[in-house]
Amino acid sequence: MADSRIIAALDVHTPEDMKHLVEKLGDSVSFYKVGMELFYSAGPDTVRYLKAAGKRVFLDLKVHDIPHTAAQAMKALTRLGADLMTLHAGGGTAMMRAAAEAVREEAERLGIERPGLLAVTVLTSIDETAWSELGHTAGIGESVGHMARLAKAAGVDGIVSSPREAAEIRAVNGTDFVIVTPGIRPAFAGTDDQRRIAAPAQALRNGASYLVIGRPITKAGDPRAAALSIAAEIEGV
Repeated sequence: MADSRIIAALDVHTPEDMKHLVEKLGDSVSFYKVGMELFYSAGPDTVRYLKAAGKRVFLDLKVHDIPHTAAQAMKALTRLGADLMTLHAGGGTAMMRAAAEAVREEAERLGIERPGLLAVTVLTSIDETAWSELGHTAGIGESVGHMARLAKAAGVDGIVSSPREAAEIRAVNGTDFVIVTPGIRPAFAGTDDQRRIAAPAQALRNGASYLVIGRPITKAGDPRAAALSIAAEIEGV
């Protein structure tokens, strides 16, 4: 029943809340995001629980530090067995390259499948006004495209960006480049604090590989029905 392109965001605080939500969603979701909110509250066992339950895991901790520190952090996180992990593209080419090498080497040492490494570009809560306030002269689209090219050159598998930038990134970086898009709002949901958003089907048409969807699923009165509704919305795309 699950559409593997949908990643449900587990934006909860406790292991109990996580397990309750995963059990409620059942076979309607096969891929989950563990972000800062849950990981910092409940720790690495969140990933281990999901993997033991047969789920795929997107570990979204957005590592950002000097190259050596970032590489060591990603090396440690590789041991958890997540399927996708993130670091910030803003850390630069040297940091991304060091992290990619560390992930590859650690996966080989452990004899496990290498997690996909994604570079986070510009958060979907940021619009052009906020981007300009930070001192950037290039627009968000141009900046995201530049970060995506740097990420690919550094050996990173893909990026996290808004669905609005997905088409250009796909055209430039090719079919094998992974594009994960948050800021997804199905027809029945509000925008919350997201700014650069798109409907699920449109994001996929734009070139997205995976859709990260949080509150429209997790805060719904019937989360399983919401997940199945979104899967139906993108069926055939």
